[in-house]
Amino acid sequence: MGMVLGLTGGIATGKSTGVAIFKKYGFPIVDADIIARQVVEPETEGLKAIQQAFGKEVIQANGSLDRKKLATIIFSNDKKRVMLNELLSPFIRHEIVRQIQEKSQLSNLVVVDIPLLYEGGYDQVVDKVAVVYIPKSVQQSRLMKRDNLTRLEAEKRIASQWSIEEKKAKADFVFDNQGNHEELEQQIVAWIENNQKNE
Repeated sequence: MGMVLGLTGGIATGKSTGVAIFKKYGFPIVDADIIARQVVEPETEGLKAIQQAFGKEVIQANGSLDRKKLATIIFSNDKKRVMLNELLSPFIRHEIVRQIQEKSQLSNLVVVDIPLLYEGGYDQVVDKVAVVYIPKSVQQSRLMKRDNLTRLEAEKRIASQWSIEEKKAKADFVFDNQGNHEELEQQIVAWIENNQKNE
């Protein structure tokens, strides 16, 4: 029996880098962000649900979602952000579970890349959880630099998720990303080797 590993972190902690390392070693990835985009493509039930809840102004002329407009609405209004998450959650969860089942047939390790893993209760659908960790102060400066945000904007985005310390405390494994890419890769490779030894 293989393992389904949920991989998460906070915004700008380097989770995507961690995912890329698992991908490099040939493990199948279930990517929640890609799934979240697929479930709101034109003509999908997910997009129809968003239009009903947020109005036509979040739909572009070509029938696709105006992500920027929607982001502006949800990052300035906590109730609306929660509403959006609750709206899309069933569509996303259904597809994540389907892909886990499909990819578990192909590999003894499937990595599920979910930014809001704990927030969405996805620790229930994976066997173990690994968190890519950096302290909040480093997270904030990386986010400001990466997305060209003010300190206040960065704080708002970080505050929209569980704190990285909470995630670290709950995780089964922690990959510390305060060093460089090579150091993160070494930790992940050591974990993979150890996990395969214990198969």
